[in-house]
Amino acid sequence: MGRPNYLSEIKQNILASENGTVFVAVDFVNVTDKKTVNMSLMRLEEEGLILRIIRGVYYKAEYNEFLQEYVVPDPDKVARALARNFGWTIVPCGDTALNILGLSTQVPATWSYVSDGTYKEYTYDNTTIKFKRTTNKEISKLSYKTALIVQALKALGKDNIDDTIINKLKNNLTAEEKTAALLEAKAVTSWIYEFIKQICKGDKQ
Repeated sequence: MGRPNYLSEIKQNILASENGTVFVAVDFVNVTDKKTVNMSLMRLEEEGLILRIIRGVYYKAEYNEFLQEYVVPDPDKVARALARNFGWTIVPCGDTALNILGLSTQVPATWSYVSDGTYKEYTYDNTTIKFKRTTNKEISKLSYKTALIVQALKALGKDNIDDTIINKLKNNLTAEEKTAALLEAKAVTSWIYEFIKQICKGDKQ
């Protein structure tokens, strides 16, 4: 008897969300149990309210009137949804980190993330998302922005970081984020921390 009510509540939550939002079952466990949520999401897919990306991952479709087709889901949103579903902490790495921070305009062929979970790879619409397990010091006790900066610096490499990069990263952080990065990143690789000091203090060490 309760299932239609659960379905209605989940449906209302989805209707209230923005187009392009990505959903997994764990997003609705405040409404009912995972099994019922999964059944409800499958039902809403059949109704055409949401589209299935990969197993257990759905999104509220965003339609491009000019192209007259649905927009492919944002890979970063899909990655975050998968991380929520598994209870992982993830941070973009490699070319993905550079793209998100505006240090590269090249769209990654593979969207890569370091994770405290297991190695996993997913593909949809010619997009691949890859999760790689990393050492805890690269993500544990680091805020998302600090960890993202660390991964971007690693991707660039010590010899490829110049004043232009430093200034771009400096402008990407708020004062609060700079303060946090200086405190949080003390245990990371020493050369990376030296650049973080330049970014956050504004002075070359």
